[in-house]
Amino acid sequence: MTKLTKVSFGKLGAPSGGVAMILAAEGLALGSQTQAFVAGMEGGFERAAKVAGFTGKSGTSLDLIAPAGIPVDRLIVVGLGKAEELTDEAWLKLGGTVQGLLAGAKADKATLLLEITPEEDVSAQACATVAMGAKLRSYSYDAPKAKKADDESPEMIRLELAVANVKDAKKAWAAAEGVADGVCLARDLVNLPPNLLGPVEFAKAASDLTKLGVEVDILTEKEMKKLKMGALLGVAQGAARPPRLAVMRWNGGKKGDAPLAFVGKGVVFDTGGISIKPAAGMEEMRGDMGGAAAVTGLMHAVAARKAKANVVGVIGLVENMPDGNAYRPGDVLTAMSGTTIEVLNTDAEGRLVLADALWYTQDRFKPAFMIDLATLTGAVIVALGHLNAGMYSNNDELAGQLEAAGKATGESLWRLPLSKGYDKLIDTPNADVKNTGGRTAGSVTAAQFLQRFANDVTWAHLDIAGTAFGPPKNEINQSWATGYGVRLLDRLVSEFYER
Repeated sequence: MTKLTKVSFGKLGAPSGGVAMILAAEGLALGSQTQAFVAGMEGGFERAAKVAGFTGKSGTSLDLIAPAGIPVDRLIVVGLGKAEELTDEAWLKLGGTVQGLLAGAKADKATLLLEITPEEDVSAQACATVAMGAKLRSYSYDAPKAKKADDESPEMIRLELAVANVKDAKKAWAAAEGVADGVCLARDLVNLPPNLLGPVEFAKAASDLTKLGVEVDILTEKEMKKLKMGALLGVAQGAARPPRLAVMRWNGGKKGDAPLAFVGKGVVFDTGGISIKPAAGMEEMRGDMGGAAAVTGLMHAVAARKAKANVVGVIGLVENMPDGNAYRPGDVLTAMSGTTIEVLNTDAEGRLVLADALWYTQDRFKPAFMIDLATLTGAVIVALGHLNAGMYSNNDELAGQLEAAGKATGESLWRLPLSKGYDKLIDTPNADVKNTGGRTAGSVTAAQFLQRFANDVTWAHLDIAGTAFGPPKNEINQSWATGYGVRLLDRLVSEFYER
């Protein structure tokens, strides 16, 4: 990961040197400190804006090179839009926009006067959200490439947010920064090439969370065999690299409280196995562990901000390869629950990994709920594209909480149906269940399969195949990997379950 923007906070006042950034609401409304700062502009701020056609509309900007009367090298004005319409997501995108403008200007130092109008200060939480947006936008995967001699971009941008209440803003940022770092960790894991991130290396990344106070257990192949995890081990048996199950625990709540459990699919590379995928685009299957990456990033987030909740993260880590020892279409596997599974397609492997991970989680931890995340099906991309993750749940309250967290963070969800009618599509005379119901309703039948291993625990399944990697770049992410799910689930925990 390249060096991210370094964020600091200072009192509102006139910046000097470097780049000054100011905010203008629609109609060119400025805060009082900002008005005083631009008052020294020779020719007037309003005149410069009029010439450029800048009105303060959201998403627009005005870039002025060292205007006379301003003690800085450069002035960038960012449009806020209508001040009354500024949501958490809008502040987050504003931070990303600010960062993008600075990167384009190749600046290494900037001050943002973070105020809306003379009558209204920006809240401490909004200030932290702007900082998070800037940090997320600054993320860039540090690919193994030689540095070009003519690259003059600064290695790190120092961004100071000039705010009304420095103490409260710093306190809010202390928590938000941990969440941002969790997102960046998830992005790093998804972006890494598969030869550098196998199951053992991924488990090591999970173990590194002990530095934040997370308790981590790593189950090896031998231990999983004792637990009779035949579904997960069936997927892994064709790979030269051994599987792992990483169990992460953050004990920030009351002793004895049932934990909140998050389970992630961690297929570090998916060839499809014997049912091999087409060659075109197969390299993207290094991201088939996006669910496990999100859970790991979430555990970093809750630990870094010292969440007042008991949280468990469980990730099944395997590689799906077409070796001579690989499992085959027609095989019948026995999961940890004792359920027998007929394999019709070895490329429907993620649900097999999750079957044992879910059963293990509910059996060992007796959680208040379980939420699993997986880049599970292409069918969900056909249905929802890259704008929403598919959500399935056996509990309306949990589904509603997830939808609310999705709206608040911009990590959108769309609930899809579960029913006995769909469940019949995965019945088979050859075992208790088969691992695919065919092309129709592919994302739904995958969820129906997983529900059998939730064992009546309150549960939700998030199919993040369209949102974990590959969506169009946006204000807060310029990377192939998005880190989707970390902010969503951290918001779920903080909004509804912390005491």
